[in-house]
Amino acid sequence: CSRHVKTVVRAVIIVVPLLIRDPELIRNKDRLNNPKFKPFGGAVGALDGSHIPAVIGVQDQKPFRNRKGWLSQNVLAVCDFTGLFTYILCGWEGCAHDGRVLDDAIEKGLWALPGFYFLGDAGYALTQACLVPYRGVRYHLKEWGRSGEKPTNYKELFNLRHASLRNIIERVFGVLKMRFPILVRMHAFSFDMQKDLVMCCFAFHNFIKLNEMTEDEF
Repeated sequence: CSRHVKTVVRAVIIVVPLLIRDPELIRNKDRLNNPKFKPFGGAVGALDGSHIPAVIGVQDQKPFRNRKGWLSQNVLAVCDFTGLFTYILCGWEGCAHDGRVLDDAIEKGLWALPGFYFLGDAGYALTQACLVPYRGVRYHLKEWGRSGEKPTNYKELFNLRHASLRNIIERVFGVLKMRFPILVRMHAFSFDMQKDLVMCCFAFHNFIKLNEMTEDEF
């Protein structure tokens, strides 16, 4: 069984570049044509880090222990506003800061064109490639839901619109982890194999969405 899993993973990794590709601007237009999001016309997607459980030998565990105390790899994911992943970077230790992982992704060729950018949360720095919310201002959608209030100034309005757009990455992470339980409970493969398994799950998600398949068909 283990040999077959490795064979399938190696095969899927070969086609990952066909399934996880740079964003297509046309796919985002329906969402961004909404007048509420006109100021975000240069956005091509949202990015965030997700901690995926990792099984690590005792002698190598320290850098993989995240701030919540459990072992993980910090995976950077970027998706467009239709819910398709356009970039994945696996393998960073759980203790790595999201901003450092993003810097590494940019160095490794994360898609970037002048005038276009991704939406990130306050864990990232404001750069030409990443637009983040105002700090110290109400941001997350659940905060607005609890209060039932409307924005009282331009910063709150900006953060509300920003959160509404960027929320796609959180929703897609939720779908992904429900669809592939191994992303919640990793098995004791080599770490390289664990990275490849994570990449395969993201690729399968795109395959299902691109082919508009149901769970039964998949």
